[in-house]
Amino acid sequence: MIFDPSNFYNQSNFEIRCEWGAKGVEQLAPISDAIVIVDVLSFSTSVEIANSRGAIVFPYPWNKEDARTFAESVGAELAVRRGDRGVHSHYSLSPLSLSRIPEGSRLVLPSPNGSTLSLATGNIPTLAGCLRNSRAVALAAMGYGSRITVIPAGEKWQDGSLRPAFEDWIGAGAILSHLKGHFSAEAQAAVSAWHNCETTAADHDAQPHLKQLLKQCGSGKELIGKGFEPDVELAAELDVSDCVPRLVNQAYICRTD
Repeated sequence: MIFDPSNFYNQSNFEIRCEWGAKGVEQLAPISDAIVIVDVLSFSTSVEIANSRGAIVFPYPWNKEDARTFAESVGAELAVRRGDRGVHSHYSLSPLSLSRIPEGSRLVLPSPNGSTLSLATGNIPTLAGCLRNSRAVALAAMGYGSRITVIPAGEKWQDGSLRPAFEDWIGAGAILSHLKGHFSAEAQAAVSAWHNCETTAADHDAQPHLKQLLKQCGSGKELIGKGFEPDVELAAELDVSDCVPRLVNQAYICRTD
């Protein structure tokens, strides 16, 4: 028998799994029936909002010089960096910028985390999940099989290493809380973090409490400091959407089947 240390980390003894970032996708996607990418601030939230309005979203790697060429090749508009005042696009990773995108629009959306992970899942059914569609995404994922992996994307430190992000951890937990099956320890921990957010909510109302928490976490404070508080508020809305973004032919579309 060949010793393979990766077997310790792929949670293969469990049906419901949770692991961070690119290494999580690498280890768990090949042995999953469906994978859910969770990047609450802001890729997954942006995709959900755009898809719910009937737009098609092409994830694309961050900082690739050929992004505009790719956009032209698929007949899509290229989103700019959040906060850019460029004349070439009205859209960016800001969820608010996508809240009025017309039906039928085609948009290339580069991002450093959610897009990169989405494009790394291979042929495994891939969904984009956030707080806004946590229940709908969980129910859809179970339609693909019993082995479901939820990937909190996390953020990056300045040296490029993974920074586990509060918003993605509780977003993953919210989705996992609707799943059924044998949970790994990692998945159980994410659900516990989510339930803690629910049970500490004032007057048992999770909505204002979620907004407060997201505004207080590191990623939320960064966005608010840059003038994007409405994006944080949109991302904190819980189960307001039935749209399930599914990656089909390199693009996210709202799943209807």
